[in-house]
Amino acid sequence: MHSILTAFLAQTAPDAPNPLMQLVPFVLIAVVFYLVFFRPQQKQVKKHQAFVAELQKGQDVVTQGGIIGKVFQVEDKTVTLDLGGGNKVRIVKGQVAGSWSDVTGSSEKDAKEKK
Repeated sequence: MHSILTAFLAQTAPDAPNPLMQLVPFVLIAVVFYLVFFRPQQKQVKKHQAFVAELQKGQDVVTQGGIIGKVFQVEDKTVTLDLGGGNKVRIVKGQVAGSWSDVTGSSEKDAKEKK
């Protein structure tokens, strides 16, 4: 019985993997998420903020709600849009989605490519 006990105690456990190596897949996943999701979103937000900061009177814009109008007045936090026919709407600057010429230019470009 003594030899069995000695043989049992003489066995060594296999080398345990390095704990840092177990974290590598999680770190890689976090880096991929940052590069694929967060970084492009940050670039898009910066581009939108720059566009909104440079709004000028007379510029054709489209809002996030789909309203198309010409900038009539620019204030600190709001923009007044002239919708035509004497209708004016005051909106928050952040709701301006982009330039209307960018939207129409891309749709015309897509139509030409389809032909």
